[in-house]
Amino acid sequence: MTAVDHGAGESAQSHTPAHQAPEPAAEAPAAAPVGDPMALGLPVFIVGSVALGLSLVGVVPAGTAGAPLAIIMASTAIGLFMATIWAAAVGQSAVACVFGIFAGFWLSYAVLVLGLVHNWFAVTAAAAVPTQELFLTTWLVIVVMLTLATLRLPLAFTALFVLIDLALLVILLATSQGSAGLSKTGGYLVLAFAALGVYLFFNTASLATGGKALPLGKPLM
Repeated sequence: MTAVDHGAGESAQSHTPAHQAPEPAAEAPAAAPVGDPMALGLPVFIVGSVALGLSLVGVVPAGTAGAPLAIIMASTAIGLFMATIWAAAVGQSAVACVFGIFAGFWLSYAVLVLGLVHNWFAVTAAAAVPTQELFLTTWLVIVVMLTLATLRLPLAFTALFVLIDLALLVILLATSQGSAGLSKTGGYLVLAFAALGVYLFFNTASLATGGKALPLGKPLM
């Protein structure tokens, strides 16, 4: 019996490790980024639009094109780039596209004005107006493209982009014709799309604070 018991004990020990290493605990998945980048992107877009619109309608004296640049550069352009990164981080490609495009617009506008005022780009006085026309035409093409590419968004966003298209067109005509009246009209259009941006921000703020969404209209597509 002793020999049999001893052999059985050895057999049991050979199948059961004396010191079995514990399995490593599974790591918890990293939390996905959350939030709505429009909570930042819309207000900084609005403040730059209001500053530019008020400048165009004559709140500041004529010839002071640099008046809104402090707001446009330090708040609107930087804020929109931040919102673009935020949107990309949470996987909102369409929002990142829109904010990235407008961040580029506002920053390039500021660079254009500073460049013309300080002669950074060796643009002669005779070429200043054609240079502005080039800028406005290029951005009009891009924003019209954006408008057509985002017709699946709610109608309020399409209306916002259409107003931006009209503002760019009117300001382009004002620049080419040297018309103060058209320039002021363009300023009112800028203020109009800023006001629509305020409505869109109220929708974002309502959702962020636990409220209901505001009506934004059905998409055209």
